[in-house]
Amino acid sequence: MLQQLLINTPVWVWGLLAFLIFRGMLASVGRETGIRRLFIIPLVMLGLSMHGIAASFGADPFAVPVWLAATAAGTAVAWALFSLDSVSVYPERGSVFQQGSWMPLILMLSIFLVKYGVNVILHIAPHARHDSAFLIAVCLLYGLFNGIFFGRLLRILAIYRLGVARKYKLL
Repeated sequence: MLQQLLINTPVWVWGLLAFLIFRGMLASVGRETGIRRLFIIPLVMLGLSMHGIAASFGADPFAVPVWLAATAAGTAVAWALFSLDSVSVYPERGSVFQQGSWMPLILMLSIFLVKYGVNVILHIAPHARHDSAFLIAVCLLYGLFNGIFFGRLLRILAIYRLGVARKYKLL
């Protein structure tokens, strides 16, 4: 059965997995990043989550509210737990230096595995798409993962904005 799953997985899925692993490996090393580039992975993960919810549950009225609530919770947790010492800002270059972390790789692979697992479950048991508990669990996971990415992004942007204000003596 596992062999059939792997064989029937579209090739683009493996390309996406390779991209996510590549980006996760990059995130494990400290690096300077332009502000605009900070948005890439959170937006890619948002797209994967939204596609996963729409493809799995269609227009179910509970999917988006559950996802939004979990996203808000994940954002709040990431905001609170993000280490302010892990980022240095360079307003003159429009960039930030981020210490390396394995967390982005773990989160990206988690979203990928949830999306892959949901697709497998729905292929094997299509009736699961109408199961409220399944919908809630999937939307909670997607939302929490996305919220962690967004909370981290928002925290870095807040640190950057504070650095800009200090540099130009706006504070």
